[in-house]
Amino acid sequence: MRVRLLRLLTLGAATALLASWVSPLVWAQPDQFPERGEPVLCGSTRDATPTGLVVVLPSGEHNYHSMNLQALNNPYVSGVAVQINWRDIEPVQGKPDWSKLDELFAAAEASKRWVHLAIFPGFFSPEWAFQGAQTELFTIPYGPGHGTLARLPMPWDRVYLGRWLAFVKQVGERYGNAPAFRMIAVGGPTSVSEEMTLPNSPPAVQKWLRHGYTPGKYLGAWEEVFHVYAGTFPRQCASLAGPNLPILAGGKFDRTAHVIARRKVIELAQRVFGDRLAIQSNDLHAGRAEVEAPDFTEFINSYSGKIITGFEMRGGSRGLKPSKVMGAEGNPPLALRKSVDKGMSPNGAGRHIDYLEIYEGDVLADDMQPVLQYATSLFRQHGP
Repeated sequence: MRVRLLRLLTLGAATALLASWVSPLVWAQPDQFPERGEPVLCGSTRDATPTGLVVVLPSGEHNYHSMNLQALNNPYVSGVAVQINWRDIEPVQGKPDWSKLDELFAAAEASKRWVHLAIFPGFFSPEWAFQGAQTELFTIPYGPGHGTLARLPMPWDRVYLGRWLAFVKQVGERYGNAPAFRMIAVGGPTSVSEEMTLPNSPPAVQKWLRHGYTPGKYLGAWEEVFHVYAGTFPRQCASLAGPNLPILAGGKFDRTAHVIARRKVIELAQRVFGDRLAIQSNDLHAGRAEVEAPDFTEFINSYSGKIITGFEMRGGSRGLKPSKVMGAEGNPPLALRKSVDKGMSPNGAGRHIDYLEIYEGDVLADDMQPVLQYATSLFRQHGP
């Protein structure tokens, strides 16, 4: 596979690039994946497929140090998705502070909730991880720090990747046998969060090309990361957020080529992780945002019933602007319910996603409890 990916270095046109990638491999579309039979066993205690409502504890140093574990006691919540910046755990090389994660895993075990762990490198790597690595200044395109200029390592840089993967192995050594630990988010060649995204405005694309970006370098880095995660977390399921090739060869845009790339990334990851692979989109919302990204809801759900699938809400629903984005301006409960309905809609085969991640603020709000109860009932009614 590595040889096949490296061939991408010599191809210029996006369509030619992707045509060579899919041949001679068989390009597996969702209906070509076998139907899932028995539940997938994930976790050191061999628990079943990650399912149900999941509360998101969002990233950021403030959130990490004041992690609110109260939401784990919500009766409608089955799991917790904790998001943490790498720099907040290991600000000093070789001296990680595991105290908050230890608390989280203990609370999850006590409350019988499963854990989806997502640690963010990229823009949110510690300063020491940038030293000696190839980096560039980019504007953070979305999420925490949106609009600010920050350093980002090249996703394929050996110094950066080596340090990140060494840290990942420490995480595996410490928590791999934790009873509540059911899923790990795959990251590394990333920028914001754990998603397969890069800054891709026209000026950003020109910077990438000047630094030698090619799809081969980018995907080769992801392939390496897949194998390290598969070996480091042999008991956990592995989630891949927004499977994608964010920049095509030469910075060109081709909608069909992007769709093919998304499917090929999933196929490559599935070959490494097998039935432990989960795919998700982190942008579920039923309204309109000021800046809309491509809607991957239908794409992700097309794999439901074949592999593990899930959604994370774009954000919380509290407040006038957030409720408008989520689907009903000025009515947060209705906004959340509309987004739940969109995410839980069955695909053509009658299957729906396995898990749905909702932000902590919505899980804790009193007026959201009927919506959470409703969402939980959808999982019970329709099964996996």
